[in-house]
Amino acid sequence: MPTLMLTDRQVAAIKPTTTRVEYVDEKVPGLALRVTPNGAKSWTVRYRHRGRLRRLTLGSASVIPLVKAREHVRDLLHEASKGADPATEKQAGRKAETIGDLAALYIEKWAKLRKRSWKADDNLLRNKVLPTWQHRAIADITRQDVRGLVEDIAEAGAPIVANRVAALLSKMFAFALDRDLVQASPAVRIPRPGQEHARDRVLTEDELRSLWQEFDLLDKPMAAFYKLRLLTAQRGGEVMSMRWHDLDLSTAWWTIPAEVSKNKLAHRVPLSRTAVTLIEALRTAAMNTVFVLGAASRTKGAGARGKRQQSEAAATFTVPDFRGHDLRRTAASMMASGGIPRLTISKILNHVERSITAVYDRHSYDAEKRAALDWWDAKLRAILNSQDSANVLPFAR
Repeated sequence: MPTLMLTDRQVAAIKPTTTRVEYVDEKVPGLALRVTPNGAKSWTVRYRHRGRLRRLTLGSASVIPLVKAREHVRDLLHEASKGADPATEKQAGRKAETIGDLAALYIEKWAKLRKRSWKADDNLLRNKVLPTWQHRAIADITRQDVRGLVEDIAEAGAPIVANRVAALLSKMFAFALDRDLVQASPAVRIPRPGQEHARDRVLTEDELRSLWQEFDLLDKPMAAFYKLRLLTAQRGGEVMSMRWHDLDLSTAWWTIPAEVSKNKLAHRVPLSRTAVTLIEALRTAAMNTVFVLGAASRTKGAGARGKRQQSEAAATFTVPDFRGHDLRRTAASMMASGGIPRLTISKILNHVERSITAVYDRHSYDAEKRAALDWWDAKLRAILNSQDSANVLPFAR
């Protein structure tokens, strides 16, 4: 089998011979272009499962572009490296006949493997899709069916939920297309009925003082949960998952590992003096041995890590229209108003940069992040002490 650095032009230009030939892609080992004597071209992948060489046909090269074939093969090889057998799973997938079958397959073979929020997909399917479609054949679902279902949900008073269902069906039928369960997706380019606006709520200084006082009325772990979200400007799920072994309090650093970070990128967060004090106060003989905000024992529940406990705590706050994510947004906004560069704030928030420059920029920004969060700590303390926070010196670039 010849090995080539395949390109779209090469794929189109390769001519058939008197025998079937497979051209192995040099960029993604395992991927091959199969060309038959009659000129048919298809993508295949070779991998090992329990020591045996296995082969799987992905589909026609006239339908699947090279870049998509490479992406698909990388995913399959990753699954195979963890013990999965994509060829066997594809055969099992072909047995899926109804939307109920497809929904179960999508959750097990795609959502659970790739999405932390897979339960949200599962709930939408169970509550909004399956009651109507569970026993309908996959092949019978049309664009009109999808549009009708989405519009019905919107007209029932839930336009934003309708948007989520439209997006989920698009993803699920793309999954079905990849597994040859449908010839075309009926959920492509379905209009989203709900008009969505990015939330822009920024807390005022008075609201920050009120909330901080109400945080102090909570149990220590729950109070620390909300305070650390404000002080560090990190996501709630990341703060909730803070572990003792991710902390170096002697140097005041918190490392959020890739498996916890929302964007799958490890992230170093400098801890201000107030943040270190809060964490140190949770160090007791009865503390949870893994999670900083976890309960010391099962009999005490989940500490500040339970969604129910967080909801119960939030219900006691008197600041109107408050959501936990407002703390992160407020911290970022106040740092920006204090003159902290937007790039530094982006590094603190651990946002993904997609510019060409970002590929070559390997500077850690540790010093800039620490200076910014120390400035924010001083600003916040001035606000909480009812001092004129405008007197806090502007951020020194």
